[in-house]
Amino acid sequence: MNLLKEKNVIITGAQRGIGKGIAEKFAQNGANIAFTCINMSDECETLVKSLEKMGVKAKAYVSDAADFEAAIKLGEDVVNDFGSVDVLVNNAGITRDNLLMRMSEEDFNLVMKVNMNSVFNNTKAVLRQMLKQRSGSIINLSSVVGVKGNAGQANYSSSKAGIIGFTKSVALELGSRNIRCNAIAPGFIETEMTKALNNNQVDDWAQNIPLKRTGQVDDIANTSLFLASDMSSYITGQVINVCGGMLT
Repeated sequence: MNLLKEKNVIITGAQRGIGKGIAEKFAQNGANIAFTCINMSDECETLVKSLEKMGVKAKAYVSDAADFEAAIKLGEDVVNDFGSVDVLVNNAGITRDNLLMRMSEEDFNLVMKVNMNSVFNNTKAVLRQMLKQRSGSIINLSSVVGVKGNAGQANYSSSKAGIIGFTKSVALELGSRNIRCNAIAPGFIETEMTKALNNNQVDDWAQNIPLKRTGQVDDIANTSLFLASDMSSYITGQVINVCGGMLT
């Protein structure tokens, strides 16, 4: 399938995990991929080569999504290199979990800056180009904890809830310009980070999910593909919970 043939996409934080899965899925569907990483690691270079083997243009950019000026420069560089920006996937994020009594102001502010500010920064970076094109799809990665909250994650939950509010506001503001903005709220998704967890603990969590399994990166990548493509041309301002029924 070529659902994104010749579309130019920016994905933040795509060197591993969900971001990498989205990049691969989009490339398989014909999209040219510009993605960010904090430093030019072997992972980034390997991903560029694997994407190019799929017959698309791919380039990695060293850019801090939480830095406003860096984000603006990224947008300019991608337009210069690719000619347009059709899809933005705001995926970059971190956690600094702790109980509120033990959470430092530094950890709260850092998570908000990386998770929430980065979405504002990169949306601003592509906005002028999308307005010029009178088209675009913005996909923001939120979380189920941004919908329902979670003990020990006051900072992370706040940042992901903020993304939902931002998504809905942008959708209302830009809909008349044919620019769509939606959010995805993943549940428990297996990535490199979760592999370090105890298998028994993961199995216990899975039993509390109606579908009785954890999610895969492909589950998020497929949802992202849907929102990036014309299949979702009449969908904006929505939050899609990809969580196996956790929020039912």
